Amino acid sequence: VKDFKLTKSRRKKLLKFIGYSFLGIIIFSILLFVWYSKDLPTPNRIKNRKIEQATQLYDRNGKMLYAISGDQKRIMLEGDKIPDVVKNATVAIEDQKFYHHIGIDFRSFVRAVLTNLTARSYAQGGSTITQQLVKNALLSPKKTISRKIKELILSLELEAIYSKKDILTMYLNEIPYGSTVYGIEAASQTFLGKYVGELTLAEAAVLAALPQAPSYFSPYGSNVEKLMTRKDRVLDDMVKMSYVTQEEADTAKKDKISFVPKKDSILAPHFVFYIQELLEEKYGKELVSQGGLKVTTTLDLDVQGKAQQAIDDNTKKLDRYDATNASLVAIKPGTGEVLAMVGSKDYFNNDIQGQVNITTSQRQPGSSFKPIVYATGFKEKYNPAFVLYDLKTDFGNYSPDNYNGSFSGPVTIRHALSNSLNIPAVKMLGLVGLKNALQTASDLGITTLNDPDRYGLALVLGGGEVMPIEMANAFAVFGNQGKYAPVNPILKVELSDGEVMEENKPDEYNPKQVLDDQIAFMISDILSDNQARSTVFGFSNNLAFTDRKVAVKTGTTQEFRDAWTVGYTPQISTAVWVGNADNKAMNKGADGSVVAAPIWHQFMKEYLKDKPVENFTRPDGVKQVKVDKLSNKLPSDYSPETVFDWFASWQIPNDVDDIHIKVKVNRMNGKLATSDTPANLVDEVLYSNIHSEKPDNSNWENPVIAWAEKNGLF
Repeated sequence: VKDFKLTKSRRKKLLKFIGYSFLGIIIFSILLFVWYSKDLPTPNRIKNRKIEQATQLYDRNGKMLYAISGDQKRIMLEGDKIPDVVKNATVAIEDQKFYHHIGIDFRSFVRAVLTNLTARSYAQGGSTITQQLVKNALLSPKKTISRKIKELILSLELEAIYSKKDILTMYLNEIPYGSTVYGIEAASQTFLGKYVGELTLAEAAVLAALPQAPSYFSPYGSNVEKLMTRKDRVLDDMVKMSYVTQEEADTAKKDKISFVPKKDSILAPHFVFYIQELLEEKYGKELVSQGGLKVTTTLDLDVQGKAQQAIDDNTKKLDRYDATNASLVAIKPGTGEVLAMVGSKDYFNNDIQGQVNITTSQRQPGSSFKPIVYATGFKEKYNPAFVLYDLKTDFGNYSPDNYNGSFSGPVTIRHALSNSLNIPAVKMLGLVGLKNALQTASDLGITTLNDPDRYGLALVLGGGEVMPIEMANAFAVFGNQGKYAPVNPILKVELSDGEVMEENKPDEYNPKQVLDDQIAFMISDILSDNQARSTVFGFSNNLAFTDRKVAVKTGTTQEFRDAWTVGYTPQISTAVWVGNADNKAMNKGADGSVVAAPIWHQFMKEYLKDKPVENFTRPDGVKQVKVDKLSNKLPSDYSPETVFDWFASWQIPNDVDDIHIKVKVNRMNGKLATSDTPANLVDEVLYSNIHSEKPDNSNWENPVIAWAEKNGLF
């Protein structure tokens, strides 16, 4: 009996000890809670804090191009935008008791505590989804006991304030998936190239498998097979939780997962970084990299694909001429919208300096600049029928030759421009003046010609540097009846909350009239005249189209460093450049019609094949007039040769040709007959009073007089 009483007494003491100990633990826990709570962030901060979000760039049809980000590439989603299959896959692998605990899974927590005590360090977490959210969003990632206590406290508070749906949504927007990728939407787009709403069961499972060890399981790392094993475990857990059937899981396990190659995670890279630079100039780097902007651009990925394909298909021809690079930019006349931009043959090829965007770089345009100079002349008396003398001429320390080394004598501007003759073009610039030509270029949107003292008459042959994107837009003015719209690559910019920061509606554009529509028409008519250019280029060439009129001009610089083709219709204006980014010369013969024109023609053909035919609009005022070829005046009875061409309203001639006249000559001495010359010795002969474009300039005049004498016109 005594032993029984002793035992009973000991039992009471033991119970009392346990009671006091439990009370002590409670008091200690309360004190611990109070102590750690005093410096904790409020749970409300999780929604009110500034979250770094990626800026999303889209093409005009809503296709994702790229997400610009800072340290964290994140795209926020509302809960109803995240499909159940994604939520279920995450819960199944990360926290199967998520919908039943209060922020802490006590069994897992106790197991983790015992493990940590045994290890005498922080070795295991046992974290719920709520705890992981707190850890990533509100606390530092440092693994300490004190941080774990704070995590527990905040998890309980978070569960008391927010619904499970909200917590899971915040979690899926917050957690890291590898490298700078944060949140389920960024992960889906980066690794799988699709929006989260488009994910299959297998794809949802593979993304759910990543957060446990994002670097280890990276789709671009060496443990992809282990990632697939963990993906299958996710599917098994989903079956266990009745989220999917065994049959659905087995089918998903067989599905092939296609990860987007790292370099393919960015589409139209030159255009993307061109847009990024523009956005940063306007809105600042911080907002662009962290503000979650949604930017709808003017680019059309289908058109971009045609541009890239045209370059790729002509690579072998480029190789023959030691040309390592090519670029293409396409502009919509009237709006300036950039429809395609291929800045180099391959952005990711460092050997060709592929990251250089040639479309926005300054290169010499060669003869592709000539239409701008002739357009300047058309503002005055010069017209497509006006004759310039294609003869070897000394322009004062500058004596250019034609590409083929020959000279054609008197040629109309139509013939000179369409066949890209150099001497007449230099004369045209000499007649209109450098200042006036530069003003025309500026009016057409060329911004880089700011050093007139350096160019001289060589400007017309491409002596000044221009950007392909501005050349395409300048030629677009010709195709848009002389109306200019600035280059515009952006349709809309929105903040993450949907507020519109800027919007450019093409149907509301009001292009500026910078060139008379009659001049624009005459330039377009010449550049689309395949008959006229056939002298040099032949009838069958890469500049002509059989189903419509397309205006085009080629260009080649000295030593074949740059080859161009710039051409347009009223629907599109395209500039193609071929060469080497390091300015190395190509092989002889690599002129614009040979290496650039095939790319241009293929692209234009593909773009236009399903487009209606639109001809260049002939404005009121411009008329076709038959004139004497040499005098550019109405034909006389003595005019030996006439031409029929367009004249602007201010150019239409009223005077009759006075160059060709009949004179009386003494047959015996060949001199003019006098009143004393016997009638039987007087002959009437046709005399041509020919002079150069600048009769007072001997350098211009003497070659013309010599040519006239050689051809018996004097």
